Amino acid sequence: MTENNRQMISVALPKGRLGDQVYEMLAKAGYECPEIKSDTRKLIFVNESVGIRYFEVKPTDVVKYVERGAADVGIAGKDILLEYQSPVYELLDLGIGRCRMCVAAPKGWHEDQERTLRVATKFMNIAKNHFDQKGREIDMIKLHGSIELAPIVGLSDCIVDIVETGSTLRENNLEVVEEIVPISARLIANKSSFQFKTREIEAMRDALAAQI
Repeated sequence: MTENNRQMISVALPKGRLGDQVYEMLAKAGYECPEIKSDTRKLIFVNESVGIRYFEVKPTDVVKYVERGAADVGIAGKDILLEYQSPVYELLDLGIGRCRMCVAAPKGWHEDQERTLRVATKFMNIAKNHFDQKGREIDMIKLHGSIELAPIVGLSDCIVDIVETGSTLRENNLEVVEEIVPISARLIANKSSFQFKTREIEAMRDALAAQI
């Protein structure tokens, strides 16, 4: 317990620019922890006076820390939530980190409906669900980087990937042929934590919502 009998909240922040943006929102909402901005190798940052504990993790790991209760809340992209289908509560769209999950292909590409569609992606579940809904048979090729290269060299017909500005696609003579879902950062909570720390977590959600 912290002062005023407020329970401590543990927050899993994604490393990088998104995490920096979210921390600024949280600090503005009254959850500052100056130590997190210092040049240190520490992994956990605590401010007892405001009842907050932060730790930074790889963006794709945030949902695991929250799902398994190592963190009460976290910030994850909608793409990660859709891909991992984790049993967490999605509390708020923070309106930052906006981009789109899209199907992209070489300019002028025409889909051959008579054969299996070859799709390169690192978002296997999102791609499968999307094409299943269309009743389209696909051959999925899982890649971890340079997804745009796959259709250029003939490894795939198209890709499913995140598109932010579209500049990488344009530079490689690719274009968006279909938007699957808009993506942005979401505040998520562990289901058990939300039950036992409802007041604290809802207060954080509301303080963040006031900035959107």
